[in-house]
This record gives sequence, structure tokens and C-alpha cells, in this order.
Amino acid sequence: MDVRRFKEFVDIILAPIAWIYGCIVFMRNKFFDWGIFKQRTFGVPVIVVGNISVGGTGKTPHVEYIIEHLGDTYHIGVLSRGYKRKTKGFILANDKTTPNDIGDEPYQIYRKFSNITLAVCENRCEGIEKLKEIDPEINLFVLDDAFQHRYVKPSVSIVLVDYNRPIDTDHMLPRGRLREPVHGILRADMVIITKCPEEIKPVEVSIAKKRLDLFPSQKLYYTTFKYYNFRPIFPEIVKNGPQLQNLTEDDTLLLVTGIANHVPFVRFLNAFRAKVKIIKFTDHHNYGRKDFNFIEEWYNKLSGKQKFIITTEKDAVKFANNPYYPIPLRHVSFYMPIKVDFIDIPHNDDFVPTLNKLLNKKD
Repeated sequence: MDVRRFKEFVDIILAPIAWIYGCIVFMRNKFFDWGIFKQRTFGVPVIVVGNISVGGTGKTPHVEYIIEHLGDTYHIGVLSRGYKRKTKGFILANDKTTPNDIGDEPYQIYRKFSNITLAVCENRCEGIEKLKEIDPEINLFVLDDAFQHRYVKPSVSIVLVDYNRPIDTDHMLPRGRLREPVHGILRADMVIITKCPEEIKPVEVSIAKKRLDLFPSQKLYYTTFKYYNFRPIFPEIVKNGPQLQNLTEDDTLLLVTGIANHVPFVRFLNAFRAKVKIIKFTDHHNYGRKDFNFIEEWYNKLSGKQKFIITTEKDAVKFANNPYYPIPLRHVSFYMPIKVDFIDIPHNDDFVPTLNKLLNKKD
């Protein structure tokens, strides 16, 4: 059986499962809409950041953008599920917390912002209650990846959609990547199309907007990622990273990732002269001794006048906190930070002022 026929066969098998799953999700949402399942408010505005498909839309950088731009106005409490952490229940982040305790993405956020209170909890209602008890000064909650957690009534809900993975042609899990039917996006107050080309054309903007078919009241934005200079994973060993633009075709980068979609990162690196080799692990991969031995073997086999290991910021926090990371590789290991950049679209409202207006309106 060739690959195409095998995919068609799998699609036929998964289609009825996806249909059943879609019906269950549809009825669950209806129960919330009809008030059979109750939503709760907490006397404090809540921003929910999420998506309707699994993985890879860039939630963490967008949560960081919100914290960075609202942190002077609000005392923010951040709550996440803590995906793939090795703990359960409510965990409050502190100086001794590791990625294993709260998950790689919450850890990344916590170590970046000293003016927030951050915790993880599978039950978002319980998490908000405990955060309010611990820090009564919190006057804004940001919930990461909680669009489907409808027991919390959001003040503002923000849904992210990957520009490179249109949702209108996708299917429900497990046949496709959708967590809920496409029309679920109509619950969002704000929709952000992420990972757009930096020089997106007006016709591409129009096509993307038309495909989503949002209500006129919903705010639509477009973002891209800005990449910054390499930073050392182990700054106590090496202070500065290599300058990407100064590397030549004689140099080699070994890109190691454990993210949902590494293609934009690879595309960015390939725009420069250095050769790029790739080791890709699954999203939120928990690295162990064997993984690092494998990476070291690959690195030692590479040719190149200069050789470096490059990874994402999310993976870097795992490397830095793992005692098995090979000592001989630490002086050549770097990560590349990214930040969200909103694309200026004619006649579009600015994101942060609009978000503030929505928060004040719904307080």
C-alpha cells in the first residue's frame, strides 16, 4: 500500500471517531451556552489565551506580550495547566521551582517576569481561588491555554490561529488537529493570526480574514515573530553567543527542538549562510540522558569550522536545568529568543489599547 492510499485508509477509520468527538464537544459547549453547566466569575478580570487546534500557535510569546504591556497597569496573576509537568494539583512558582514542577512554558514565563504571581493547576477555578488567597493584590488574571476550560467566564478571550495551518480546512481530533468545531472561534473577543509572513500582502490579509468569517464585533490581528541574537544557555560558562550574520558556509548549526512546529525557525536560520542540521523531538519533550548522548554524538560527527548547538527558549530552560546535559557541549549551546510583533494593518485598532477597553468594559 502506497503512502497516499494508507493516509486515505487512516482517514476513513478516524472520520467516525472524529465525528463522535465533535458531537460530544458541540453538546458540551451548548450546555454552557444554555446555562446547564455553570460558569464562574471571580470579581477580578480574566484574560483567556488559547486556540481551537492543538499545538504550535505561539501562545507563550503572546502571553508574554500581554504581561509585558499590561504589567505596569495591573498586578497580574498567571495560571496555566502546566502541560507535561511531573507534578499534580496546584503548584505556586518560586525561586526553587524547576520545569519539572510547573512545565517548561510556565517556567519560561516565570523567570522572565518578576512582577507576576504564577501558578499551575489543572482546575482553573481552584487555581484562581488559591492565587487570590495567596496574593490578594492580583487585579488581573491571565489564563494560558484555557479557551476550552469554560467553567471560568472570561472577561476577554483571545484565540490564536496559525497562519500556516488554516482551521477552515482542518478536521476534529483525531482525524485532524481541531479541539472543537471551527465555529467555536466565534466565542472569542479577539482573534490573532500568528506566524504571518513579515511582509504580508493586502490580498493575503483579505483571504485570511474571509476564511475565518468572524462577527463584525470580533477584533482580528496579525502577528509575526521577531528573532533576537543567540544567548548562552549556560551564561556562567560563556557570556556571548555567535552572531548569525557573521557565520559562513564553513560553519554549522545543529538545531535541536522539542516544539510543535519548527518550520518557521528553520526557515529563518536557512536565510543565513551557515549550514543547518536538525534534530526534532516531540512537543514538550522531556529530555533524558539518552537524548543528550544522542545530541552529543550528532554534534561530534558534524563538520564545520565552527559548530554550535541552537535551540528554542522553551527547550533551553530544560537543558539548563538538566544535570545530564553534556559538559563538553555547554560552551557551544545557545538559544534564540523570540518576541511577538504585531503587523500594522490599515484601519486596524491597536491591540493593547483595545484590550484595555475590553477589560474596562467587562469589569
